[in-house]
Amino acid sequence: MVNGLTNSELKDFLDEKSFQYNQKSFIDSDPIQVPHQFKKKQDIEISSFLTSIIAWGQRKTIIKNAFKMIEMLDNSPHDFILNATEKEIEKINIIHRTFNPIDFRYFIKTLKRIYKKYYDLESVFYPIKNESNMHSSIHNFKKLFFQNDFPKRTTKHISDPYKGSACKRLNMFLRWMVRKDNNGVDFGIWKKISPSILSCPLDIHSGNVARKLGLLSRKQNDHKAVLELDNKLRELDVKDPVKYDFALFGLGVFEGF
Repeated sequence: MVNGLTNSELKDFLDEKSFQYNQKSFIDSDPIQVPHQFKKKQDIEISSFLTSIIAWGQRKTIIKNAFKMIEMLDNSPHDFILNATEKEIEKINIIHRTFNPIDFRYFIKTLKRIYKKYYDLESVFYPIKNESNMHSSIHNFKKLFFQNDFPKRTTKHISDPYKGSACKRLNMFLRWMVRKDNNGVDFGIWKKISPSILSCPLDIHSGNVARKLGLLSRKQNDHKAVLELDNKLRELDVKDPVKYDFALFGLGVFEGF
């Protein structure tokens, strides 16, 4: 029993809150609105990835700058990335907190290299073997992303779970891509990866709510905390554990729980 709730009551409460916030109306105030303007798989992937990478700070600023990034890619990110010349890439710029034009240009050049080799980003993130989570996939993605000559400062914009990070932004990106959402918020366009191995995008809001509900005992929002929260959320729903991100985030941001 936690905070006067039995395990069954806690599950009912979180199921109800997940359903409450996992609605199309959620899109209007969330950065996920940026990729929702696209239909093509690769456009959704690229706009989701770039949006998630700058998803820290005020949500209005994140959304505004994410739309700016996509505008610089001629509102056709996949086509721009495949066909832009070096000169065209050097003209694009964005500043979002510590993410600056050097970082943005490197990201576009690297996405160009990846899309020249792979049909989609799903192929890059697809787990190598029977994994219980996506953490090794994230680790391997970072290695691939920084394979060539790169600005050292840019490496901080992609986290690595094996260096202790909660990888909030990449886990959010993976939720958007993989989770099969009946209510049309998450895209679910990656069909080869199971939603059961996703991790909650742990941040200050979801972390604080998880602790108050007894789902998390670790004080830091780090990789170990993600593993602990994974186990608890999979006990509540083994097939779709990260649907509870809507509950934890909604309770924290919208209800001040």
